[in-house]
Amino acid sequence: MHTHAHSRNTRDSRIKTAFFLNVGFTILEFIGGWLTNSTAIMADAIHDLGDSLSIGSAWLLNRAGEKQADSVFTYGYRRLSLFGALINSLVLIVGSVWVLNEALQRLSEPVMPIANGMMALAILGVTVNGFAAYRLSKGVSLNERVLNWHLLEDVLGWLAILVLSIILQFADWPILDPLLSIAFTLFILTNVIRNLWETGKLFFQAVPDKALHDEIKQILSDIQEVKEVHHLHLWSLDGEHHVLTAHLTLESESIYVDDYVDLKKTVASVLANYHLSHTTIEFELNKETCRDFLQTSHGQEDSISTNK
Repeated sequence: MHTHAHSRNTRDSRIKTAFFLNVGFTILEFIGGWLTNSTAIMADAIHDLGDSLSIGSAWLLNRAGEKQADSVFTYGYRRLSLFGALINSLVLIVGSVWVLNEALQRLSEPVMPIANGMMALAILGVTVNGFAAYRLSKGVSLNERVLNWHLLEDVLGWLAILVLSIILQFADWPILDPLLSIAFTLFILTNVIRNLWETGKLFFQAVPDKALHDEIKQILSDIQEVKEVHHLHLWSLDGEHHVLTAHLTLESESIYVDDYVDLKKTVASVLANYHLSHTTIEFELNKETCRDFLQTSHGQEDSISTNK
């Protein structure tokens, strides 16, 4: 118990450190982008703003996720992360559209940014984001690994700005600044829109993984005593913790208590490898009418029948 609490506190400390480093530097980026007249830095600031929101959400949800389910939130509080992801995505889209608009205007009349200031910020950006990524690289949780990839992307972005600032020291090519900002922004928008689509599907309880859904349905149908699998629903609380419900029609028209207990153990065994957060399995005897049948489109839901 002590070890678990220590691990949780250490993880919380790592994410908190990365958050304050990132949000502090994001503010500095917006100021620096304005002072150096660089749209590339402003574009990267938007990227870092998104990472700050993601890290902040992860930090808060890391704590909120420890709360036990109650009579109001019977599945717990993990689903709040999807709402946070939707808000983060909308903020990033608005910011990216603004930067893209500024950069496109500068293509026709490029303005030379202050290269020395860009270089100083780039060196600081590589240092700060590199240290934050190093802190999170010690973590083993999925949250920490995902956030670490975000920070590594930031390091690469600042390396690109560093290279640009060095080029501008020797060449009068101001158009490179808006071109780089457009590349950054399009990269951000592509990832944000993809993540928004995936988050939206989970938010509306779509199957998190179609192949996983089909595999679970098949493995349940392969149980010797099972004649048919129907009303199988697989959805996710937050993209990591999945929920499964299913009705299993049995071959027999009656079942002894011992056989019933053994069947429950078999079902638990075949589902164990999937690490589902919540499962609800209902058994129905052969020729028994499913009480949910009339609530569906008269059998339009697909089912798996087995001939044994």
